[in-house]
Amino acid sequence: MAENTYDLIIVGAGIIGAAVAYTYCKKHPAARVMLMDKGAEPATHQTGRNSGVIHAGVYYPPGSLKAKYCRQGLEDTLRFCSEHDLPVEQCGKLVVATSEQEIDNLNTIFERCQQNDLSPERVSASGLSKMEPHIRGEEAIYVSHTGITDYSAITSCMLEKACSTGALEIRYQHAVCGIEEGDAFTTVTCRRGDELKQFRADKLIVCAGVYADTLIHLQGLDCEFSILPFKGEYFKLHSRFDNITSRLIYPVPDPAMPFLGLHLTRMIGGYTTVGPNAVLAPGKEAYNNHQTSLAELWQLGKSPGLWKLLWKYRESVVSELATTLSKRHYASLIQRYCPAVTEHDFSPFRAGIRAQAVTHDGELVQDFRFVSSARILHVGNAPSPAATSALPIARAILDRAFS
Repeated sequence: MAENTYDLIIVGAGIIGAAVAYTYCKKHPAARVMLMDKGAEPATHQTGRNSGVIHAGVYYPPGSLKAKYCRQGLEDTLRFCSEHDLPVEQCGKLVVATSEQEIDNLNTIFERCQQNDLSPERVSASGLSKMEPHIRGEEAIYVSHTGITDYSAITSCMLEKACSTGALEIRYQHAVCGIEEGDAFTTVTCRRGDELKQFRADKLIVCAGVYADTLIHLQGLDCEFSILPFKGEYFKLHSRFDNITSRLIYPVPDPAMPFLGLHLTRMIGGYTTVGPNAVLAPGKEAYNNHQTSLAELWQLGKSPGLWKLLWKYRESVVSELATTLSKRHYASLIQRYCPAVTEHDFSPFRAGIRAQAVTHDGELVQDFRFVSSARILHVGNAPSPAATSALPIARAILDRAFS
């Protein structure tokens, strides 16, 4: 095989790309595989900037890919962490209704949990106070399956294990700028600094996260959605809150939105965070105001479904915008179930950007979405719980790519 020719090239060194490399190299140690990423190290974006929660499948419609992959991914993630001595804790999760109006939605979540084989437990207001003395609510659901981990550590471990097979080569700081599909192979053109490089592969799998639509268009394929970057802002709580709860605490989410609301999260490392909110970011890597990209902002404004989406969810847009403009308002949402927390207890923490696919009609793509041609597969939409579900998603990707 020629020097720059591979059996498989994978674009993206987040947890999905790493899981694909790990799964494929374990099965095909004699193959020649290359993983490339425009960053300098793995897990620099969505993977390394989330809350580290191992989701159990509490909210997802039975039969959806989200429900299927999450339930499998929960077991896979716990097993992977155990086998490789990675940090993990199955601490459980409480979903708390703070008003009578939220109890109907809580009932729906309870039914979803039952349908997804999670054995949820009803918790009364008094029972909630006994379980978590600092938490208040009208009623709650307890799901024991939910846990926490460090997804950056999982990603690095997957890549290390894939490299140890002898099959995988990793190239960082390689930004894809061209994709051509031929009858016999696929050609990927990359830029590294001022140098252009070309690589050939029998198959190409693209796990580009927030740039998924960009690389689908780069190949010349039709894409019926745009990826919109939603920024989630987190805060770390003062050290006196490190042990404020022994479980994860979530509000009842708005059923019309794919976001779960501001939650209280025990983190690997022994501290507690609150967040995230969900506000449209002015760029695909605009984690703070200094990273705004005028070019990306212009492209974002031209997204066919953007304005329809913002108008449809205008009340939620205003509410989420308030959380980014006012720490006091942000804290007030936490105080609904945890009165002790104030804005004075917040310290800066990393923000994350969630890649959310939106159709040209302004509809949120709620489930996983793939776009493919004969030799190339793009992971078009991989929303939460993608980190939890990385290994079953990787198996599904490889089945699709090599079927």
